[in-house]
Amino acid sequence: MILNDPGPLPRERLIAQLATQPAWDLIVIGGGATGLGTALDAATRGYRTLLLEARDFAKGTSSRSTKLVHGGVRYLAQGRIGLVREALLERWRLSRSAPGLVRRQRFVVPVYRLWDKLKLGAGLTAYDLLAGRHGFGRARLLDAAQTLAALPTVRKEGLKGGIAYFDGQFDDSALAVALARSTIAAGGLVINYMAVTGLRHESGRVCGVIARDQEGGEEFVLEARAVVNATGVWADDLRKMDEPGCAPMLSPSQGVHLVVGPQWLPGGDALLVPETTDGRVLFMIPWQGKVLLGTTDTPRPDVPLEPGPLPGEVEFILRTAQTCLSRAPQRSDVLSVFAGLRPLIGAAPDEPTGQLSREHVIRVSASGLLTIGGGKWTTYRRMAEETTDRAANLAGLSPRPCVTAELKLLDQPLSDGNAGFLHPRLDLSAARVEQAIRFEFARNVEDVLARRHRALFLDAEAAVEVAPAVTELMAGLLGRDGAWVCAQTEGFRELASAYHVASSD
Repeated sequence: MILNDPGPLPRERLIAQLATQPAWDLIVIGGGATGLGTALDAATRGYRTLLLEARDFAKGTSSRSTKLVHGGVRYLAQGRIGLVREALLERWRLSRSAPGLVRRQRFVVPVYRLWDKLKLGAGLTAYDLLAGRHGFGRARLLDAAQTLAALPTVRKEGLKGGIAYFDGQFDDSALAVALARSTIAAGGLVINYMAVTGLRHESGRVCGVIARDQEGGEEFVLEARAVVNATGVWADDLRKMDEPGCAPMLSPSQGVHLVVGPQWLPGGDALLVPETTDGRVLFMIPWQGKVLLGTTDTPRPDVPLEPGPLPGEVEFILRTAQTCLSRAPQRSDVLSVFAGLRPLIGAAPDEPTGQLSREHVIRVSASGLLTIGGGKWTTYRRMAEETTDRAANLAGLSPRPCVTAELKLLDQPLSDGNAGFLHPRLDLSAARVEQAIRFEFARNVEDVLARRHRALFLDAEAAVEVAPAVTELMAGLLGRDGAWVCAQTEGFRELASAYHVASSD
């Protein structure tokens, strides 16, 4: 199947289509990786597919990842061979379906004990073997001099060498937009800022949703043969809308990332610390001209829309960086800090309690609401395939084969244009702002500065400084008044304050 670019996507046209087509085969609720993947899968099979997102696409977890497409080195150490093999295959598929957004990245693991060098070398060789012909490149042992050449800032005392291996890096929020545009190109409909306020039932079965336009306030009563709950860490909230007394399905965990300048990792290679005190790995990754450090793994009982670092999380990352760098960044060096919530699957009442996993689970309620939970970006396509299979069966739809394993997404990054940039520390032009509105569903200044461009995640101070100019541009393009400009600018300033490390933790 070949997708043709749908061109400009004015919201008025999308809303008009929703108003004239109230009945659908599948309604997918949630515009993150899993929901968008499911909508694309269903649309490419020819099912009448609608996706509704209460806020912006990838507003939650799906824009706050470590930006890696990977098999999961730490899962290999835990013996989860099947999980790693599946993820490595999906890594390869994603690199082929979105080559404009996914690239190969070399990682170097510095080692300070010979035994660790042998153990890690064997483990990463096994990682490559599991990937087989879908691998990104072979792991190899490095001596101390080669390790220092790759990682000039690494701690030199006691360095025995290193191991180099390859994994994938991608732009998470850009991939979400690519999935949304691809779904429309395949004949589906996706709308952001359209909140599901209720589920419709008939004879004890879910038969549709009630949705409200967050901008215009219009309400829509929509029918569906199957309804998919793909709302990530908020999945239990929607499940309770269907079944008020249901037991929680998720046990959310939080991951925090710090962004610092390129001087902390100048060689172009990423650095992996294979074992931290909380049992995770720590990544230091070149990302859009900066360096990304992360991540933590902290249980969180609440699921805020804008999570921030919990006490000690920033210090944990900085302390861990000190163990492997000759000079590590301090709090004052952090340009931005962001947190994301992971929708980890907890133990169901009839299941044994075990270690929480990044594996996904599909559950269907007594009324037929299908919930997909867990998982990660790397395996989004496989999750979507399984979800669409189950949803089609629930809806009594004619079985149709999945085509996304070979599908080429509309993934070409849009140009920043030749005009001057709006801020000296950001590669953001007026042309790029216009493209975000016309082609990428952006509706407010946060959409542009947090997700269509990553300014807020890369340099929170610069994002605040450029916000007034971006808001003025958007007002002219969207037909907004001065009150909107003031509200947007002030709201973004308040939002961005949580991304300044000095005001967090």
